[in-house]
Amino acid sequence: MHGDLNLIFSRVWSVCLLLVWICLGTRIIGVVGSHQGSIPLHVVKLWASAFGGEIKSISAKYSGSQLLQKKYKEFEQAVRVQEIDGLRLVKKLAENMEEMFHKKSEAMKRLVEAAEEAHLQHEEDPDLQYEYFNAVLINEIDEEGNSVELGGDFLLQPNDHFNNLSVNLSLSVVQVPTNMYNKDSAIVNGVYWSEALNKVFVDNFERDPSLIWQYFGSAKGFFRQYPGIKWRPDEHGVIAFDCRNRKWYIQAATSPKDVVILVDVSGSMKGLRLTIARQTVSSILDTLGDDDFFNVIAVSHACVFHFRMNLDKLFAKGIGMLDVGLTEAFEVLYDFNQTGRGSACSQAIMLVTDGAVDTYDAVFAKYNWPDRKVRIFPYLIGRESAFADNLKWMACANKGYFTQISTLADVQENVMEYLHVLSRPKVIDQEHDTVWTEAYVDSTLEDGQGPILMTTVAMPVFSTKNETRNRGILLGVVGTDVPVSELLKTIPKYKYEENKKRRKPNYSSVDLSEVEWEDKDDIVSHFYYHYISGNGIELNVLKLLNFLIFMSLEYLSVLGLHDLEHPDVQLADEWTYCNTDEHPEHRYLSQIDAIKLYLSGREPHLKCDKELIQEVLFDAVVTAPLEAYWTNLVLNKSENSDKGVEIAYLGTRTGLSRINLFVVPDQDFLTAEDKEGVFNADHFPLWYKRAAEQVPGTFVYSLPFNTGNDNKSVVLASTAIQLLDERESPIAAAVGIQMKLEFFQRKFWTASRQVNTHTLGCNHSSTRNGIHMMKGFRVSLEKYVFISTKQSLVFSLLSTPKPLPPLSIAQRGGRTMLVPCDTEYPAFISERTIKETTGNIDCEGCIKSFVIQQIPSSNLFMVVVDNKCDCSAAGPITMEPIEIMYILFTESLKCERLKFQKDRRRPDSCHPFHPEENSMECGGALGLYPSLTTTLLCLMLALFPR
Repeated sequence: MHGDLNLIFSRVWSVCLLLVWICLGTRIIGVVGSHQGSIPLHVVKLWASAFGGEIKSISAKYSGSQLLQKKYKEFEQAVRVQEIDGLRLVKKLAENMEEMFHKKSEAMKRLVEAAEEAHLQHEEDPDLQYEYFNAVLINEIDEEGNSVELGGDFLLQPNDHFNNLSVNLSLSVVQVPTNMYNKDSAIVNGVYWSEALNKVFVDNFERDPSLIWQYFGSAKGFFRQYPGIKWRPDEHGVIAFDCRNRKWYIQAATSPKDVVILVDVSGSMKGLRLTIARQTVSSILDTLGDDDFFNVIAVSHACVFHFRMNLDKLFAKGIGMLDVGLTEAFEVLYDFNQTGRGSACSQAIMLVTDGAVDTYDAVFAKYNWPDRKVRIFPYLIGRESAFADNLKWMACANKGYFTQISTLADVQENVMEYLHVLSRPKVIDQEHDTVWTEAYVDSTLEDGQGPILMTTVAMPVFSTKNETRNRGILLGVVGTDVPVSELLKTIPKYKYEENKKRRKPNYSSVDLSEVEWEDKDDIVSHFYYHYISGNGIELNVLKLLNFLIFMSLEYLSVLGLHDLEHPDVQLADEWTYCNTDEHPEHRYLSQIDAIKLYLSGREPHLKCDKELIQEVLFDAVVTAPLEAYWTNLVLNKSENSDKGVEIAYLGTRTGLSRINLFVVPDQDFLTAEDKEGVFNADHFPLWYKRAAEQVPGTFVYSLPFNTGNDNKSVVLASTAIQLLDERESPIAAAVGIQMKLEFFQRKFWTASRQVNTHTLGCNHSSTRNGIHMMKGFRVSLEKYVFISTKQSLVFSLLSTPKPLPPLSIAQRGGRTMLVPCDTEYPAFISERTIKETTGNIDCEGCIKSFVIQQIPSSNLFMVVVDNKCDCSAAGPITMEPIEIMYILFTESLKCERLKFQKDRRRPDSCHPFHPEENSMECGGALGLYPSLTTTLLCLMLALFPR
């Protein structure tokens, strides 16, 4: 929503650093001429070199990296690196996505047709009694053990497709907002005729098993959801979810709009009236979508940007100058329209006041008549009706709608009335525009790493009864959620190099230029894009390299199919080697079984990616010798040799992985729950990407993000395998090992004792904390020196504002909504060009010396700090973000950032008005009481140009 804070993303990318810290004992002999005095630089360099050589030797031995590199070298004549034709690739990807989008859209069209037909056949019955499955009340019993009204027995079973939530695949449920009556006549009638959607819900899911939630959001407020699932209120017994506030509903129901909210804060707007006015403005803001623009003008008050968070700062005082406010509102809208900065479609003024002493027809005659391009929606606050006629007249004379709001409970439903008016032209045109929302975060389906990114495809549902045609009645909106990961399944990830670009850690809806950021040595320069018809989406890819395999598929199938069936071989679960969703008889096939069936030639209807299958079979052949190599290591492993090495693993760019257990590990590795450690629809494993970012031949050491700091912690060591010896060769695979942290520490002490040093004493017992693992960030901005004495880490620190993206969490089940904010957090910086550095830090009058030395062939740094200073007063460094609280002068910064917005694509269709719409349905009796003289004067003024 454009009125929200326009966030700017910091240039940050994640990297895991291993910091080896040594606390020197008291037996330190001063070194003459040393800058540090007590820490000889050459000794630290010897330690780093010895440890680097020892740990690389172990990692290379047990991972089999040298053997695998040799095997790829042997097949050098069978492959050739070529540059991908970016335009052809992006066009092919766009075609694949268009096919997927078309399937989702067709499912929604079937729901629209069924809903409109069911409503056409239904006759409204104000006395209708109908029992339906209420999402909150199902399976609830009263004190006597009987099912509560609108509840009943509703079969729910866990389903892995819905993240193991308990659902009913045969029926839908109905959710009614807490502030609405479950058995209201309008709701009961709507629920009754919409029962016809159950059959279509089930049919859609059978046709396309990749579908998840399907739903119908009624204009009356109820929400029908398939599959059926139980909703649970929050701790206050409230479910705040109202489908009419969701962005998918707003975008499908109305055209884009520019809105000016004019709030009367004169002296009469005190107490409850001001409270109701604040809530009314907040509710209007809730109804604005991603394609809408807004501004707020407080009469007798300064214009306030980012208004929602400042509603409590409104105070009633002075005299309300509504004519001045209306003039300002019209000029703002006119300026927006002329400069092309707004929606270039509908425009409206929302007038929130407790009364108007005049109709202000002169203002309307000057700015809005005779075309009446700006609709006026007055909201009369309070129970007094003395000035109601004036406000009604404003609405009826400007194609708007008048409502009176007497209590806080009236706010929600009265605000919604304006959406019905704005939807009239679209309904009369019978334009069932298919809309795709921007990405948002949904908390109902989590992937183990928290809420996941979703988009929604939605279509409006109209009344097709002839007698209501000119009234343009919107029945509601149908929609289905599509995880972004589902879109990514259409993209062949094996065609992309994971070592070239670093993505920002989190974002929702951003410009392409914000998704990736430039680095000095690796600048984003080549993008190809293709417009995907029907949904306003552009697909963008980078210019990349690929390799061709000069081996026939038949030959590879003979060699590789046996290797592919090895019990230790796994294929990426979320990758599509063969499309098993299209035909029912294929839906229970695993990807390996589908590949076997495809290679047999007995199933012509099974669609597979021939190029990907060819390459994964090639990888299966090349990596097969590692199984024998690892087995030989296990058989020849002595009782005491390297017992800390637990697992060897490899992964290839085609999604193939192998795992070998040297010992039974204390914790699982590469499980489906470890989303960062396995091949997913949207990314390669984290250990694979880290290895690919390093210089070939070096190992990257890291802690898995799901491990703790106890003795069961493990260290991963990974390295990339190039396809060829050439510099521009793509990465073919990554291999590595998992070892115990205790084993890793022990190897350090072993290596350090091998260095003959008489000038520096440091033994195991003299250290306080030993070896520490740190998860940090790299930031390419200004640096500051910092020391954390609790963890005894010395490193460059940056504290920079990092905005979180605007998160719109779906509030199903009473979940809360996240709001945009700016946060800051510390970040450690790794400069690979600096091999070593030294320095002193003043710690409350005591000088603490330190040396940082890069460990060869790794991403490790050795940090040596003397322990003669007590720096316990300094607090620890954490990576937890801290929200920046804008106060006083910093508030203006937020306002300035809101003024600069990126250009964006507008929706293709616009329905601001229709000549057949009945604009006299404007909220009550017309009350066009102005005298004939006044009316004629207004008409005369309207003839003159502005």
